[in-house]
Amino acid sequence: MAKDKLTEVSERVGAALGKANKQAHLKARKVSEASKVAKEELQEIAKQVEQLRKQLEKTTKRLKSALQ
Repeated sequence: MAKDKLTEVSERVGAALGKANKQAHLKARKVSEASKVAKEELQEIAKQVEQLRKQLEKTTKRLKSALQ
Protein backbone atom coordinates (compact mmCIF):
# COMPACT_ATOMS: atom_id res chain seq x y z
CA MET A 1 0.00 0.00 0.00
CA ALA A 2 2.74 2.44 0.94
CA LYS A 3 4.69 1.51 -2.17
CA ASP A 4 1.69 2.23 -4.40
CA LYS A 5 1.16 5.59 -2.72
CA LEU A 6 4.84 6.44 -3.09
CA THR A 7 4.74 5.50 -6.77
CA GLU A 8 1.65 7.61 -7.31
CA VAL A 9 3.23 10.63 -5.63
CA SER A 10 6.47 10.21 -7.58
CA GLU A 11 4.51 10.09 -10.84
CA ARG A 12 2.75 13.33 -9.95
CA VAL A 13 6.05 15.01 -9.04
CA GLY A 14 7.68 13.77 -12.23
CA ALA A 15 4.77 15.00 -14.35
CA ALA A 16 4.88 18.42 -12.69
CA LEU A 17 8.64 18.68 -13.25
CA GLY A 18 8.28 17.61 -16.87
CA LYS A 19 5.59 20.20 -17.48
CA ALA A 20 7.68 22.94 -15.84
CA ASN A 21 10.70 21.91 -17.89
CA LYS A 22 8.69 22.06 -21.11
CA GLN A 23 7.38 25.53 -20.27
CA ALA A 24 10.89 26.74 -19.43
CA HIS A 25 12.18 25.33 -22.71
CA LEU A 26 9.43 27.08 -24.70
CA LYS A 27 10.16 30.39 -22.93
CA ALA A 28 13.88 29.99 -23.64
CA ARG A 29 13.13 29.38 -27.31
CA LYS A 30 10.98 32.52 -27.48
CA VAL A 31 13.72 34.55 -25.83
CA SER A 32 16.26 33.16 -28.28
CA GLU A 33 14.07 34.08 -31.26
CA ALA A 34 13.48 37.55 -29.84
CA SER A 35 17.20 38.09 -29.37
CA LYS A 36 17.83 37.12 -33.01
CA VAL A 37 15.24 39.65 -34.18
CA ALA A 38 16.69 42.32 -31.91
CA LYS A 39 20.18 41.63 -33.26
CA GLU A 40 18.97 42.00 -36.85
CA GLU A 41 17.18 45.24 -36.00
CA LEU A 42 20.29 46.57 -34.28
CA GLN A 43 22.39 45.78 -37.36
CA GLU A 44 19.88 47.60 -39.55
CA ILE A 45 19.97 50.63 -37.25
CA ALA A 46 23.77 50.58 -37.34
CA LYS A 47 23.66 50.66 -41.16
CA GLN A 48 21.29 53.62 -41.07
CA VAL A 49 23.53 55.46 -38.62
CA GLU A 50 26.53 54.84 -40.87
CA GLN A 51 24.63 56.21 -43.88
CA LEU A 52 23.63 59.30 -41.91
CA ARG A 53 27.23 59.80 -40.79
CA LYS A 54 28.45 59.68 -44.38
CA GLN A 55 25.72 62.08 -45.46
CA LEU A 56 26.68 64.48 -42.67
CA GLU A 57 30.33 64.34 -43.73
CA LYS A 58 29.39 65.19 -47.32
CA THR A 59 27.14 68.02 -46.21
CA THR A 60 29.81 69.39 -43.90
CA LYS A 61 32.36 69.26 -46.71
CA ARG A 62 30.02 71.10 -49.08
CA LEU A 63 29.20 73.71 -46.44
CA LYS A 64 32.87 74.36 -45.68
CA SER A 65 33.56 74.66 -49.40
CA ALA A 66 30.68 77.11 -49.87
CA LEU A 67 31.78 79.27 -46.94
CA GLN A 68 35.38 79.63 -48.15
